[in-house]
Amino acid sequence: MRKIWLFVAGAVAILAVSAVFAGLLTPPERLQQSVGVAAIGGPFTLVDEDGRTVSEEDFRGKPTVIYFGFTFCPDVCPTTLYELSGLIKRLGDDAEKLNFLFVSVDWERDGPEKMKDYVSAFDPHIRGLSGNEAQIEEIAKAYKIYYKKVPTDDGDYTIDHTASVYLMDQDGKFVGALNYGEDSDSMFAKLKRLAENA
Repeated sequence: MRKIWLFVAGAVAILAVSAVFAGLLTPPERLQQSVGVAAIGGPFTLVDEDGRTVSEEDFRGKPTVIYFGFTFCPDVCPTTLYELSGLIKRLGDDAEKLNFLFVSVDWERDGPEKMKDYVSAFDPHIRGLSGNEAQIEEIAKAYKIYYKKVPTDDGDYTIDHTASVYLMDQDGKFVGALNYGEDSDSMFAKLKRLAENA
């Protein structure tokens, strides 16, 4: 009888291990990783549109709305920043409770002067940040954003990139996103909550 129970226990153990490897069960360490807030955000060093060096510490204390793109972007970036400008206007005084950042992933063409000129076309709350290749790589990894340089037929290039606007709390923790093409009222509600929780 003892041999039968040992056989059954062994069979169950083998099945459990097989299920884990087959993806049917979630090992405890993977379960812990899948619960909670996504690991988005972290330290960075960039340059603002006035040529000053800034880091994530300069924006602590206020929630931050951060968007990644580039000034030569033909449609997604200007559309997003235009919509964001409208939302900022709608927020009224609550806009003062938030940081609004536009970070260029095009280190070859977008320096402080270019960023200053570009963001001047949108709401003045939006600050333009740029950096060298290493600095952009650092913040891209921290914020888990995708970007890729794509050659064009005329010998120039464009950049494919993440189109979402990230929402970070006053401690720099990721709390949500505004998605490209999302309903304006839905985006406004998210920004309003972010400001009220500041």
